[in-house]
Amino acid sequence: MLSADTNNDPDVLGINGASAALTLSDIPFLGPLGAVRVGQIGGQFIINPTYDEMRESLLNIMVVGTSDGIVMIESGAKEVSEEVVLDAIEFGHTEVKKICAALNELRSKVGKKKREVTPPEFDQKYYDQLKKKVGADLSDRLDTKKHPKAESHTLVKELKKKLQADIPEDDEEAQAKLKHYFEVLRERIFREEVIEKKHRPDSRAFDEVREIWIEAGILPRTHGSAIFTRGETQALVTTTLGTSDDMQRLEGFEGEAKKRFMLHYNFPPFSVGEVAFLRGAGRREIGHGALAERAVSAVLPTEEAWPYAMRVVSDILESNGSSSMATVCGASLSLMDAGVPLKAPVAGVAMGLVKEGEQYAILTDIAGAEDHYGDMDFKVAGTKDGITALQMDIKVAGITSQIMREALAQAKRGRLHILGKMEEVITTGREKISDFAPRFYTVQIPVDKIRDLIGPGGKMIRSIVEQTGVKIDVEDSGLVKVASSDQASAAKALQIIGDLTATAEVGKTYLGKVTRLADFGAFVEIIPGTDGLLHISEVAEHRIADVRDELKEGDQVLVKVLAVEGNRIRLSRKAILKEQRAKMGGGDGAAPAEPSGEGEAVPAPALTGSMVIEGGGDFPDEAEPNFNREGGPAPVGGSDRPHGDRPHGGDRGGRGGRPGGGGRDRGRGGRGGRPGGGGGRDRGGRGGPGGGRH
Repeated sequence: MLSADTNNDPDVLGINGASAALTLSDIPFLGPLGAVRVGQIGGQFIINPTYDEMRESLLNIMVVGTSDGIVMIESGAKEVSEEVVLDAIEFGHTEVKKICAALNELRSKVGKKKREVTPPEFDQKYYDQLKKKVGADLSDRLDTKKHPKAESHTLVKELKKKLQADIPEDDEEAQAKLKHYFEVLRERIFREEVIEKKHRPDSRAFDEVREIWIEAGILPRTHGSAIFTRGETQALVTTTLGTSDDMQRLEGFEGEAKKRFMLHYNFPPFSVGEVAFLRGAGRREIGHGALAERAVSAVLPTEEAWPYAMRVVSDILESNGSSSMATVCGASLSLMDAGVPLKAPVAGVAMGLVKEGEQYAILTDIAGAEDHYGDMDFKVAGTKDGITALQMDIKVAGITSQIMREALAQAKRGRLHILGKMEEVITTGREKISDFAPRFYTVQIPVDKIRDLIGPGGKMIRSIVEQTGVKIDVEDSGLVKVASSDQASAAKALQIIGDLTATAEVGKTYLGKVTRLADFGAFVEIIPGTDGLLHISEVAEHRIADVRDELKEGDQVLVKVLAVEGNRIRLSRKAILKEQRAKMGGGDGAAPAEPSGEGEAVPAPALTGSMVIEGGGDFPDEAEPNFNREGGPAPVGGSDRPHGDRPHGGDRGGRGGRPGGGGRDRGRGGRGGRPGGGGGRDRGGRGGPGGGRH
């Protein structure tokens, strides 16, 4: 691929380009062939839909064929019916014929003359002699009902060695000829048995599915697991749940993307009785895994409903036909065992076709020999309601729409049978996920707080991860996802996040810390990094001349948020004191709930004795207590400064002294204070005992 846009899938062009090159060359080719992708939007089929259109399409089917018929079909779908799939194939084949016609026209103008290749002659006499000699014996050894797969394979191998022993070892041509005609005999015995005798190698009916055995939750430590066995094919499938950090990052023609569901298929050599190196994924692993992934993807929940990344691994423990469809069934079971809320269970079945002239036989749940010697490999996966994936490879011409219609109908019966067996074990996702799986906790923070959470160079978010061991994902919308298999660690992380990103809310009460004092009030940190102004008029219910008489830096104080004006927060302690006094006056004797840093109420210790909330009435003659300061009662006069350092009062008169206090100059006398308390200036306050107008 030398050039590609970001809105059209180039795979269709690749097939058509390869077909054009072979058609114009001198290489013998039974084409040309053409390829199109068919989608369906709003009940209408469209040819070669764009990426954007494919996101809306219910169907994604690749149709490849010649002018005479279909060669290959690859499809994913969102539970569409068999009738819709057939109509889409026929619609696509109509367009394929146009491509083939165009390529034929191009060949007539610039194409090269094809090379002449003489096919080898078939030695009918040699074949007849071989059949007469070992035909009956070979047919018996190929009976897999009488001889299981491994035993049958051994018996056939022994017969072949016996025939080779009659040929000199140095006669390589004779050895090669025997090998070729022996394989031809095996194939013809199979085809004659099926077409003429209506007999399958294992004696099953044409539409019969092999015996099925299923177990879910077989592995205790994995998040989800299942074992699916059908005949001599067995798949052990596991599911692992992860966070968005575990999603696979992709860079394709569309650009960068993330993949939240991954299905990996492993086919170890021991599954077919072989010894070989375990190397990287081959075409089988990639192709079968992609087919199974496409089949299951159609029923996965949305990311909003299920935020987990999911990885499914299918390990084939034994194989005798259609391990990819066993993977589909096992993946569905394993996902449900992990608690994934699938829209519906998915099952798959492999179909086969044997065709001689006008006679044909459609086989359900094909085994290895039927796949190898048959004329069509047709795999269909889906739910009870429709198809989710389809793959068909055709080896012969003349596959009519009627044959395909019968094959799809027979496949549906087989699929429903398998789904019934699966539902006997598990029908939907488990309500509780594994104790070892991560839990998701989400919190919405303001967008402008994202940088505070992440910190410079990611320092803050890394610190939280190191402290708690959780995984944190922050989206551009401000949605924060915390994932952990330990609830206490998640709670600790959420608390830190809340402290870092919390915002002041009007009407809420906070336990804050005095960070700075000024003549006009105090600055109180109500949440980490956020200060509000506690104006001097909101410090107490009575008038105070100096905020330092009531508070000092480091004091913890209960405050209520009165208003948030941009970056400015107005606080009040007076409002809290009023509420406390009102509750104490109610006679219940209990202090109000004391809010935490997040505004959630927690019980405060009950008050005892004869203390009255400051400003709510007279105190005993002993020193007046200060509820905001450690170290005991405040000094006489309400200040830690020596008497005379600064007189009480202001322009309108402050709190007066007790006996001996009084107003000065003119106005009403101040309220009496303790001995030594000064009265107000200019306009006196209310006098205490012995006070009066002056």
